[in-house]
Amino acid sequence: MEKIQYISQGLTIEEQELNIHNALDHGIKWVQVRWKNAPENEFIRLCETSKKLCSSYEAVCIINDHVQAAKNADADGIHLGLQDASIETARSILGENKIIGGTANTLADVLRRMNESCDYIGLGPLRFTSTKEQLSPVLGFKGYQKIMEELHSKSLKIPRIFAIGGVVAGDVELLQQIGIYGVAVSGQITRQPSVIKKFKTAVQ
Repeated sequence: MEKIQYISQGLTIEEQELNIHNALDHGIKWVQVRWKNAPENEFIRLCETSKKLCSSYEAVCIINDHVQAAKNADADGIHLGLQDASIETARSILGENKIIGGTANTLADVLRRMNESCDYIGLGPLRFTSTKEQLSPVLGFKGYQKIMEELHSKSLKIPRIFAIGGVVAGDVELLQQIGIYGVAVSGQITRQPSVIKKFKTAVQ
C-alpha cells in the first residue's frame, strides 16, 4: 500500500480536476477524491474522470464518503468518516477486493476500526487545518505517540495508520518514528505539487 495519499481539493470540478492532474504529474500514486458540498451530478462526473485519469497514471483512486459513487465509477476503494456508512455496508456493496479506509480520532475509534477490519485508518488531525469542516480535536505528535503506546501495551497488531490533518513534508520523519505508516495530505500538495518529491524521499 502506498504511503502518501493526496486528498483532492477545489471549489469547482475544473479546480478539482486540475489539482488531481497536477498531483499525478508530480508523481502521486494514490488519490482520494474529496469534494464536500458538491452538486451530485458534478461529483459523480468527477469520480468517473478521476478514476480514468488515475488509471492512466497507474495510480490508485478512492472516493470520500460516497459508496455508491465509488461503485459506479469502479474506483479502487472508499474512505469513510465516523458518521458515514459502516465499513461492513461498504464492503458488502464494493466487494472484498476494494480498499476501505476509516477515519479515527481517538484510541476507541482506532480499536473500533480495527474490529471493523478496514484496510487502513486515517487518524487525526495532526494539527488545525482549514481544508476540513467540523474538525475533530487536534492530536498533535503527542496524541499519536500516546495512541501508539496504548496499542503496543495491549499487544495488538498495529494497523496501517495514516496521519491526516495539516500534515506537511517535514512531519513525516517524526511520524514514522512514532510508528505511523503513512500520511494523507491535501493543502500542501494542492498549493505546491512539487513537494510530492520531498514526501517520497521522507517516507521509508
